[in-house]
Amino acid sequence: MSILPEWEMLPKLSADRYMSRFLLVSLSLDAILQETSIHRRWERVQTMTGVLGLEDTYGATVERIKAQGGQKSRLGMTALMWICHSERPLREEELCFALAVEIEATGCNVGNVSSIRTILSCCQGLVVVDKEGSTVRLFHYTLQEYLTNHGNLFQSPHSTIAETCLAYLNSQPIMALSGFCLPKPQHPPFLEYSSLYWGAHMRKQLTDHGKALSLELFSSYEYHISIRLLLEHTLGRDPLSSILDFYKFTGLHCASIFGLVEVVSALIEVDGVDINCLDDTGATPLIWAARNGHEGVVELLLGREEVNPDRPDRDNRTPILQAAANGHEAVVRLLLGRKDVNPDRPDDDKRTPISWSSGNGHESVVKLLLGRRDVNPDRRDSGRRTPISWAAGKGYESVVKLLLGRKDVSPDRPDDEDRTPISWAAGNGYEAVVKLLLGQKDVSPDRPDDEDRTPMLWAAEAGHGSVVKLLLRREDVNPDRPDRYDRAPISWAARSGCEAVVKMLLGRKDVNPDKLDDDGRTPISWAAENGHDGVVKLLLGRRDVNPDRPDRWGRAPISLAAEIGCEAIVRLLLAREHVKPDRPDIWGRTPISLAARCGHEAVVKLLQERSDANPDTLDK
Repeated sequence: MSILPEWEMLPKLSADRYMSRFLLVSLSLDAILQETSIHRRWERVQTMTGVLGLEDTYGATVERIKAQGGQKSRLGMTALMWICHSERPLREEELCFALAVEIEATGCNVGNVSSIRTILSCCQGLVVVDKEGSTVRLFHYTLQEYLTNHGNLFQSPHSTIAETCLAYLNSQPIMALSGFCLPKPQHPPFLEYSSLYWGAHMRKQLTDHGKALSLELFSSYEYHISIRLLLEHTLGRDPLSSILDFYKFTGLHCASIFGLVEVVSALIEVDGVDINCLDDTGATPLIWAARNGHEGVVELLLGREEVNPDRPDRDNRTPILQAAANGHEAVVRLLLGRKDVNPDRPDDDKRTPISWSSGNGHESVVKLLLGRRDVNPDRRDSGRRTPISWAAGKGYESVVKLLLGRKDVSPDRPDDEDRTPISWAAGNGYEAVVKLLLGQKDVSPDRPDDEDRTPMLWAAEAGHGSVVKLLLRREDVNPDRPDRYDRAPISWAARSGCEAVVKMLLGRKDVNPDKLDDDGRTPISWAAENGHDGVVKLLLGRRDVNPDRPDRWGRAPISLAAEIGCEAIVRLLLAREHVKPDRPDIWGRTPISLAARCGHEAVVKLLQERSDANPDTLDK
């Protein structure tokens, strides 16, 4: 009879229950050690024996934070509020500065900034620092659930955060900054978060004071540093790295980006405000609202007679195109209700709303657009790609299915490179889409593109075995059809090291495993050069593969493997009687000289062990 360790004899608990017990012990110890004398610690132990679970422990810890009184209580609870409700994890310095901002004083007194150590202490162990990202986080994910479920702990957290951000942005030191010459490392710690996320918090909870602070910001917004940060975040690039002049970006643009209906409503009533104003990307407030899916702002702006709902930006992208591209169904529906909106208007790349929504996989938007007679679902863009080509190439099966249901959509229409939808789907490994397209009578599964590359070849090169398997079932697919360089699918698969695909192709009688391409190279040559010993081993299992066949430069597979120092392949090839370990190429370089030149000592030693290898062979 085996004797188990004591811990193995304990009842088996789930990982969550173990973690809960660990947290209970950890928080309880923290509470006990907070006391300043042995007597008080003993009293704390006695009071905590009645605690029943993790939620009670969290509640007790929060009460201890509140009981600290004064600034300690305020710091602890406000820190919990920020970490619980922030739009992204806060860095240490960001939290320190956020807690120092005085909303009524409109700014941050640097002298009031507490250290992270002080803040952590005030949080009684509920907040920790993630050392990897230097961010602050809650002690455990269950604490997030607890704080979220107890909404009465924080009064209007999102409006408080929004007002804090705005007070900071309205402060004199921040207003004095120049957006043109401020490098990122010199950004004040709280500037980025307050610039990018104040609107997101205000959209969740708007107060009159918050609205007033936003209008104060917009009253002198033209030269504000936060514009640069917001546009960089939204556009994915620094606006100053291009010809953009971000000073043309107004408060109305900003409020539209954030989707602040009441703020937009207030701004458009101000005398002199141009509701159709263009920023330097040529975008109107309506375009920004549509792009970000803010239905309320879009509806508000569309209700104004002076708004042009079809006005494009600099790239000729209209509001409906922006909404369709980003999958905002409700906004698209609103815009489709307007007679003065063209739902099929192309941008500078000749891509239409249905092209963008298909390429981004927005099925519901595609469905809406397909319901319109004035939308061409098979329209080509500047690269002659159709919506179904984009959807197939990105693997959006449901969108492809929708488009295939239309008689006016050609499922086999080639683009500028003569690539068809099935070619794109096969090359990117989308088995389900390939299967759908193979079910269409008018789809040619073996059609070559302008490089003579077939769907089979694209799939083989990328190692998409499931797609190759599908195509191999078709009688109208030639698995050995080469491209314009006479390189067959098996050569591409060998070059990429796709063993499973090579194995499948080797199982076909109509595939030549030793086929020469225009450079005189065979599949085993490509595999050897790229160090794919598994593929080399597969090919060596075939009697019809010559393991010593040189290419047009006289380089045999063993030379290519020796040059890259692939000991495994050299060993495999040396085991074959017909492989010459001393064969020179057209420059007189032998496998041993190539290995020596590149410092591959193990390969040199292997080659020297062969009686027919001349160790004194030199390059010409």
